[in-house]
Amino acid sequence: MDVIERIKGTLGSHPIVLFMKGTPQFPMCGFSSRTSQALKAVGANFHSVNVLEDPEIRANLPRYSNWPTFPQLFIHGELIGGCDITLELYESGELERLVQDAQKV
Repeated sequence: MDVIERIKGTLGSHPIVLFMKGTPQFPMCGFSSRTSQALKAVGANFHSVNVLEDPEIRANLPRYSNWPTFPQLFIHGELIGGCDITLELYESGELERLVQDAQKV
């Protein structure tokens, strides 16, 4: 399967997706760690993709999202941003609202 189709499939299968270096349990960079911690702090049930284990996604996601760095947070298939934006949203309370809306059944 084409890597762009795999990215779209992942985004379509999960309301909240974090493309990160490492995993939420074992982040491999500080930015990924802080982003996953902010998501956990607001009770997010999120799917993570370790881009270090998938070189195709690591190489192609920045072109797909038009965002050059990792981590990348998507909610309902829409790019929210990286670590700085996620932390700003967390501090303002907006991240919790976005997460709650995304997790409504």
